[in-house]
Amino acid sequence: MKNVFRFSSCQAVKRSRHSRAALENLKPDNLTTLKPPIVIAIDGTSASGKSTNARLVAKALGYVYVDTGAMYRTLAWHCLQKRVDVNDAKAVAAACRAWKTKLVCVDGEFRQTRLLVNSYYPDKEIRTAETSAAVPHVAAVPKVRDWMKKKQRECLQFGNLVMEGRDIGSNVFPETDFKFYMDAALAERTKRRAADGVREDLAKRDQRDSQRAAAPLMVPLGATVINNSGQTPAQSSGLIIAEVRRKLAARAKAAARHG
Repeated sequence: MKNVFRFSSCQAVKRSRHSRAALENLKPDNLTTLKPPIVIAIDGTSASGKSTNARLVAKALGYVYVDTGAMYRTLAWHCLQKRVDVNDAKAVAAACRAWKTKLVCVDGEFRQTRLLVNSYYPDKEIRTAETSAAVPHVAAVPKVRDWMKKKQRECLQFGNLVMEGRDIGSNVFPETDFKFYMDAALAERTKRRAADGVREDLAKRDQRDSQRAAAPLMVPLGATVINNSGQTPAQSSGLIIAEVRRKLAARAKAAARHG
């Protein structure tokens, strides 16, 4: 049985107060120097607020933000550029083996990774409707997911991470102690998509993601489940930050006790 627990903002506040003294030393600058690197895995359904919350958490803690969805989008764009049939799994896998990529970390409002293709990052191109339509086909290819897992784990070279996606806590970094699964009511998620100017059958997308053979969408073992229906991004990201700091404080206390 999955060890999944839910908590409210009130519970998070109580936990935060309980370890307040230990938290005084857990400032962003100090958190980035912890070894080995910390990985905060944020998984969830489409339009559940993964990206927004991951960015806010990364900024607050001084961690590196990793958008794994952008990595799949980059491959989908590359396939379209090379006229690879995205419905042909073998052809997509071959393209993934052959393309020339490089992981980099860039500074800005917060530090984040980029997957360059031939030294170029297609920032706008990966957000087009054509690329979006190709992504689910590319992401369902087992060989692609294997390649992406390896590349995503290489992001550890940049330090502490906030990595968001659909299989981070269950497949990419199953060993991390910092797993979160985000969700919201279907009606609210559909409203969020519409506000972005996107029309998508989210129920169908959820079914496709959860039923694919390779690394399906699921609640990772031991994950904190946050249903952010009716919450602001500040509120839901605050829950994540409070829980991360609680665990870090407990870890520091245990280390001091045994040190």
